[in-house]
Amino acid sequence: MMEDTLQSTEVVEEKEEKKKNRQPKEDKSVEDLMIYKQYIELLYYTENILMKYPKCERFALASTIKNTTYEGMRYVLNAFKEYSKEQKIANLNRLDTCLKMIKVMMRVSYKKRYINAKNYGAWGKKLANIGNLLGGWMKSCLKQ
Repeated sequence: MMEDTLQSTEVVEEKEEKKKNRQPKEDKSVEDLMIYKQYIELLYYTENILMKYPKCERFALASTIKNTTYEGMRYVLNAFKEYSKEQKIANLNRLDTCLKMIKVMMRVSYKKRYINAKNYGAWGKKLANIGNLLGGWMKSCLKQ
């Protein structure tokens, strides 16, 4: 019984000490967002995959995929900077549309055998992760 009391007071003291040692909250940066980090990884992966496309598609399908991917990053940045709830949700909806377009073009690339099954799966997983993060961000915006 006495030990429990000692342990609980030690835990309380540790928590208070952690509070004292915490750094003051700094302004949040877009680089701190998980969706931003994941989207950067998607950009790098997309750039690498698009190098494998045949030359005849580099200025058609590959170019469209690249532009849509960068457009999605623009919407991530716009949504982060936006204070208006309506505008933030509008940017997030546009990002969702970009992700869906990338998925469609990725599927076309797979059907035309520009990418293999391994690339298709990895690319799809990256898009799904970003989609999940986006859904959470949209829900948090709607709750406010």
